[in-house]
Amino acid sequence: MDRQEALEIVKEKLKPKRYEHTIRVMDTAVSLAKYYGVNEKKIELAAILHDYAKYRSPDEMRRWVIKEKLPQDILEYNDELLHGPVGSKMIEHELGVKDGLIQNAIYYHTTGKRNMTLFEKIIFIADYIEPGRQFPGVEAVREVVYKDIHEACYMAATNTILFLMEMEQPIYPDTFQLYNERYIKGGK
Repeated sequence: MDRQEALEIVKEKLKPKRYEHTIRVMDTAVSLAKYYGVNEKKIELAAILHDYAKYRSPDEMRRWVIKEKLPQDILEYNDELLHGPVGSKMIEHELGVKDGLIQNAIYYHTTGKRNMTLFEKIIFIADYIEPGRQFPGVEAVREVVYKDIHEACYMAATNTILFLMEMEQPIYPDTFQLYNERYIKGGK
């Protein structure tokens, strides 16, 4: 699937502001891929498709979790987390995109996880720092991302955990694992 085809597909699936976000994530991810020497075409496609399932109904996404035998514990958390794992399966079944690099990056783009690949980190952090994002701590992450993407991911996980704690929301274990990676032997 080429860039233009992917953009046309997601434009139909996303609200205009989310489509603009997707373009910014794509541009940010491609810039990071160039900098870190990662396949730019695959990063571009992963970035374009990262929110493919974003506006599917929670009920539909829950059915996909069960049908695709995704980890059932995700059903206990905010429905916002479902679009990553479900999207990774939807792009395979609905669009024919069966590529582990792309699918895993989409799967973990909202939660992160321990031992992410560089490819996964680029999509995770591009979604977090794209230029349209404005929230406390994002500028500090932007300043670090081209020096140390691992540190940038740690900072994003820290900010996310603190935000969710302040909002008294549950935190998915994979996000804690990303945070903990820095302190566990063999991290990064």
